[in-house]
Amino acid sequence: MTNLTLKQLRYFEALAKHGHFGRAADVCAISQPALSMQIKELEEQLGTDLFERGARQVRLTNFGEAFAVRVRNILRSVDELGDLARASHNQPVGRLRIGVIPTVAPYLLPTIIGNLTSLYDGLDIHVRETLTSKLVEELAEGRLDTAIVALPVSEPTLTEVALFAENFVLVRPSEDEGKPVPNREALREMRLLLLEEGHCFRDQALSFCNIQSALPRELMDGSSLSTLVQMVSAGIGVTLIPEMAVAVETRSASVSAVRFQSPQPSRTIGMIWRKTSPLAKQLTRISEVVRQSADAMREQHDSIWRAQDFEFDARRQPSALRNSNGAFAADKANDSALK
Repeated sequence: MTNLTLKQLRYFEALAKHGHFGRAADVCAISQPALSMQIKELEEQLGTDLFERGARQVRLTNFGEAFAVRVRNILRSVDELGDLARASHNQPVGRLRIGVIPTVAPYLLPTIIGNLTSLYDGLDIHVRETLTSKLVEELAEGRLDTAIVALPVSEPTLTEVALFAENFVLVRPSEDEGKPVPNREALREMRLLLLEEGHCFRDQALSFCNIQSALPRELMDGSSLSTLVQMVSAGIGVTLIPEMAVAVETRSASVSAVRFQSPQPSRTIGMIWRKTSPLAKQLTRISEVVRQSADAMREQHDSIWRAQDFEFDARRQPSALRNSNGAFAADKANDSALK
């Protein structure tokens, strides 16, 4: 027992997480035989098996499950020692493990990373994109330093910092451009395309429409906002997307995006981290950079929404950035205005 090493514990954690020697070896950047040897030595030192080995998958034994809980705590404590060292600096340095939900990552991350790396030369950013529930879990286990999510998360062990509010936009087929904007009651009668179960954005859209997730027959699920917009372009239905996604997702789709009448559906985006994190001061600084990045991007989008109305004529396609109803029609004709 005195010969257990942190390297063995990290290999064990990787195998416990992935349930496959090959995938765990890739994550640990070693060969599969080397990983197998380390796990075997660990089991011999403990005097019992940690895994049940199958033809395609390995599973934790009962002892292995109990061992895994303690290993996570040990590795988290070790990582926090590194955090303490980083916290001694006046500005963020070293590794930053940041999680982001999928309805934010593609649109905001490029600006955030660019601004952070220009401000802090010594910052090594690692990004994890996944659902909120997984991000919260990985924060609790010490696998992430912080995450950008929709608030509230309401986890008592986490600090929540609200950064900005963002409206939702209705995306409908381009032939619907100019039609009255449906209210939430009208939306309940339409074929509404939403993200699949597990996405917080789905729940927020359903809440706005006052729809119980299991009731409507006309709901259809997609795996990403890109998929939803392309389905709308094909005439399958309508969808809601966050305002930050409009420029990217409608660029190559024959759709029209339009704001709702007030009160508009919206969400609050913020950052979360462990209340016990030694990096709290640095993460607060980083949250300000994220806020400023989002504000700059939203100002660009607002300028598009406020753009002067275009007149339709024979030389133009009926796809002006904004018509008299406030619609934002997106196709190849206005690509240049979205950039």
